[in-house]
Amino acid sequence: MSKNTSEALSRVRGIPLAEEEGLGALTLSGYLKEVVQRYGAKEAAVLRGADEAERWTYDELWSRSVAVARALLACGVGKGTRVGILMTNRLEFLSSVFGTALAGGVATTLNTFSTPAELQVLLDMSGCSVLLLERNVLKKDFAVILADLEPEIAVNSPGKLASLKFPFLRHLAMVDTAESFGAIETWADFLARGHQVSAALVEATASSVLPADPGVLFFSSGSTGKPKGILSAHRGVCLQLWRWRKWLGLDRDVRSLTTNGFFWSGNFAIGIGGTLSAGGTLVLQRTFQPDEALSIMEAERVSYIFAWPHQWAQLVDAKNWLDVDLSSLRYIDAHSPVATHPTVKSSWIDATHSYGNTETFTLSSVFPANTPKDITGDSHGKPAAGNSFKIVDPLTGQLVPMGSRGEIAVKGPTLMLGYLGIPLDETLDEEGFFHTGDGGYFDEMGRLHWEGRLNDIIKTGGANVSPVEIDAVLAQCPGVKITKTVGVPDDLLGELVVACIVPQDGAELTEDAVRNFAKQQLASFKVPRRILFFGANELEWTGSAKVKCSELQALATKRLKGGSV
Repeated sequence: MSKNTSEALSRVRGIPLAEEEGLGALTLSGYLKEVVQRYGAKEAAVLRGADEAERWTYDELWSRSVAVARALLACGVGKGTRVGILMTNRLEFLSSVFGTALAGGVATTLNTFSTPAELQVLLDMSGCSVLLLERNVLKKDFAVILADLEPEIAVNSPGKLASLKFPFLRHLAMVDTAESFGAIETWADFLARGHQVSAALVEATASSVLPADPGVLFFSSGSTGKPKGILSAHRGVCLQLWRWRKWLGLDRDVRSLTTNGFFWSGNFAIGIGGTLSAGGTLVLQRTFQPDEALSIMEAERVSYIFAWPHQWAQLVDAKNWLDVDLSSLRYIDAHSPVATHPTVKSSWIDATHSYGNTETFTLSSVFPANTPKDITGDSHGKPAAGNSFKIVDPLTGQLVPMGSRGEIAVKGPTLMLGYLGIPLDETLDEEGFFHTGDGGYFDEMGRLHWEGRLNDIIKTGGANVSPVEIDAVLAQCPGVKITKTVGVPDDLLGELVVACIVPQDGAELTEDAVRNFAKQQLASFKVPRRILFFGANELEWTGSAKVKCSELQALATKRLKGGSV
């Protein structure tokens, strides 16, 4: 911790990056090569189908990725070329990402939950030259959707696309059908393009990529408006891939089920990095289905699962919850609802004392798993190696005294290269810090305390109230499945503190019961004035499993005014 003047100001740094242990190669191709050399014949990933499971070893992941790289080079991919990947969590997603890296391209992950309008925005922004896609995802047919967006896709033959709407797009291939569709060729035909490209050329292109080069392009969830394209360097991504294994403390025998799309940075870094860096096995589920997830966990002897809070509740509510054997789960937070399963015995504590953004490719501050409570407190960790934080007045940008609240600003080795289409000097301040828009403070022990989005802070009766703090308390109330607190305009108080709750199935909750529970742990001005109950299907979720605050405020306001919702 440093002092800029005689008075301690809110500027805190992690240890120098050079002092961090446990890191390896810092390009995605180098990362893959290193884990393959370590774990070659071990099982790297498995995808269970209706009748059988497809399994790849680390060696097979390498050979499949090289095959994709050869095909991409045959399609004209060069250093920095953006390759769109529109797939669920399937084996080919992995070979597409690493294949793109081996070919020198930029893996551009596209959300399979996208509506046609949203997909058009992503394609417009990304400027992909190649699009590798899964045609059938739930009820979507992406071949038809793409043809509706650009009719030339339906009438052109593979390799012949010249689109005025998507002028960079030249090649499209799909992994899950045996017949081509206009300009979209089959996976087999796509891979066949690379048969004349030597593995030596792949090695040469991979070797030409530097850690500082662009490696991946992810998009924000868009909960506050138009998605932002976030470009990250190989080094930043790979640092996090190596780190997540250490942060979670995963061993070589870990078998990780990931239930959410790799097109979100957290699932990518935690699932892929945490598992492959440890030499474990990725157990894939294409889309989250709680009954299926539980069956997969039993059949594949899953020892670690990464899911969002509302998904924990769905697992507990699944019809086969008590019929499955989950005794293989070792890395399950002892406070998770899943830890209540009769076959689970866990004292493991997840690395939940942490803070991060897509702009820093996940965590920038953290306490690793199993850090004792007397060290973590209720904080969100200490800065990761190489990171610098400061807390500033959101209006003036000036540093505030240590312990004072303000906006969190961060810089470090995993910070993005920038947003697509936005000059870097409009994103970072003069010191190179990214201002996150999140509120928080550092305590005297150098621990970060995150208090939510600055525009989410509730101003009630002259006091600032953090909805994050309230929700952390209400989540412990018996019978509460999901809780999200918002501020609703009020003539007297400015904003009324309103908790919106989805009860657990069969729970009989009342406003008084929830409020009395909150009074035991919260100051009176923080206790919600109103408690509203909703069904989970009444709430609109973003891709990162967060309730859209603006939508919820509108619902709560209408409910309080006596309108139907």
